[in-house]
Amino acid sequence: MQNKPVALITGANKGIGLQIAKDLAAHGYTTLIGSRSLENGKSAAASIGTDAHALQLDVTNEESILAAEERIRNEFGRLDVLVNNAGISHAGKPGDPFPSSGAASGLMTIASLEDIRAVYETNVFGVIAVTQAMLPLLREAPAARIVNMGSTGGSLGWNSLPDNSHRAMFGAYSASKSAVHAVTLAFAFALESSNIKVNAACPGHTSTALNNFSGSRSVEQGAREAVRLAMLDVDGPTGTFSDQDGAIAW
Repeated sequence: MQNKPVALITGANKGIGLQIAKDLAAHGYTTLIGSRSLENGKSAAASIGTDAHALQLDVTNEESILAAEERIRNEFGRLDVLVNNAGISHAGKPGDPFPSSGAASGLMTIASLEDIRAVYETNVFGVIAVTQAMLPLLREAPAARIVNMGSTGGSLGWNSLPDNSHRAMFGAYSASKSAVHAVTLAFAFALESSNIKVNAACPGHTSTALNNFSGSRSVEQGAREAVRLAMLDVDGPTGTFSDQDGAIAW
């Protein structure tokens, strides 16, 4: 087992995930770049330096998840932080522009069950599958942290306000993030008596491929809250949902 704490970030070959990995490496963590494409992961790790390592990880594939856990145990011997960052905004090939209308936009009235399932497979079931697989390692850490990437867009309290214009866009992606919030609480409650803290972070409307780079925030800004929650001290909270300005309504 190595002395430095180890952090795994899913979907970390680009965007917010890559920035989270960079920031944690700068704070002394060995960062594992979870990426469906190992080659893309290697390129991302090289951009960080010797404290970053590529890890082939498809959060929708059980074999890939189990192989990643085995490699972490055998090669690094520990896991202190898990950031469930991998996510998709809509069904389709990676890099496809986000559709603003039609069934592919994810509106529940017209989206196909196949497309909705695809979003949930990555955004929700992927979070559960990876977390469950990594729990044995996290339980062995002196003070483990799990951070799930949530979204204000999935806040039922915020979206229920009648003057909220986002309500018109509430569909598969937003609903999947509402589910992520619920999953976060479920893990936090189940692990409340352990050494593991579980929280959800909202990056804000960050400019990434997820939204066809329409966001107004930089990846540096978008990564900030997730990094803070990944480094909580022993007195830090568990079972919270926040952005850099504080708590967000579930």
